[in-house]
Amino acid sequence: MSEPDVNHSSSFTIFQFLYRYGTIILILLLIVGFSLANSSFLQTSNVITILRSISIVTIIAIGITISLAVGGFDLSAGSTASLSNAVVMSMFVWYSQATLVSVSIAIIACLVVGLFNAFMIVKIKIPDLLMTLATMFIIQGVALTYTRGATISENMIMSDGSYAEGSIPSFFSNIGQVPYIIIIMLTCVVFVHLFLTYTKHGRSLYIIGGNEEAARLSGIAVNKYKVLAYLLSAFFAALGGIVLASRVMTAEINAGGSYLMDAVAAAFIGFAVFGAGKPNAIGTFIGAILIGVLANGLVMLSVPYYAMDIVKGSVLAFALAITYYKLK
Repeated sequence: MSEPDVNHSSSFTIFQFLYRYGTIILILLLIVGFSLANSSFLQTSNVITILRSISIVTIIAIGITISLAVGGFDLSAGSTASLSNAVVMSMFVWYSQATLVSVSIAIIACLVVGLFNAFMIVKIKIPDLLMTLATMFIIQGVALTYTRGATISENMIMSDGSYAEGSIPSFFSNIGQVPYIIIIMLTCVVFVHLFLTYTKHGRSLYIIGGNEEAARLSGIAVNKYKVLAYLLSAFFAALGGIVLASRVMTAEINAGGSYLMDAVAAAFIGFAVFGAGKPNAIGTFIGAILIGVLANGLVMLSVPYYAMDIVKGSVLAFALAITYYKLK
């Protein structure tokens, strides 16, 4: 009888530990390192700044997480957030609509995007990655055409030379401020965590993502759940765009596009958190915290902004390497 490979067993145990807790350990190491480099890093005001900075990323990433749960991937989330941002601001500034009307129209516009994605993926059978990539460019163009390439803000000059007469309600302007923006983020995380983990519908999404054919044979309405996943992804992208509008009080060209990379990174980093091995809301939130801590600390260390993407891309590559090595 051959002796057990102690070294192999030991290395596997270490890898298992790092897979489960590596992200948490990395966050703690970054916090310690940045705190030693700059004593103001752990001040309450800076912690709040980090949480505020990751709020929109987390909300958008939560939607991407749901699309990943069914084995899909919504690359159009950033552009959908841009559309939501543009629509809600235009309703206020151009058309003087109330908050409920403006927000509802923005969400409906984005749900149409989600339905379009779902139809093309479920019925036409276009691979999700390719379809949502195409949708990303389509929605960028739609948003750009809708705004005529202009930044929407109060008292802006309209195409006819007059000034926009609409104003942004004070209630809406509070949504993007602390503590409301953080409360909205945490509510989204908790809601999606409970939905995916403890409901029949959430478990069905995971089953489809694990083995679509087996899910179909077991009686799960695969197509309906895929449509649901892309609708929810579009909804959270819409919510992210609305919160962004409230935070900056303007709608700039492709404002949500800059959040896509961070949102995707957070969602994929979440695979490995606590050894989940699948998309999950808590892991996505922790992934967003990692990105937020990293970005904030680098700014405090005066690292040039153009080097940020190198660091973020490297972190994402590392997370993907661990995730897919584990999934083999």
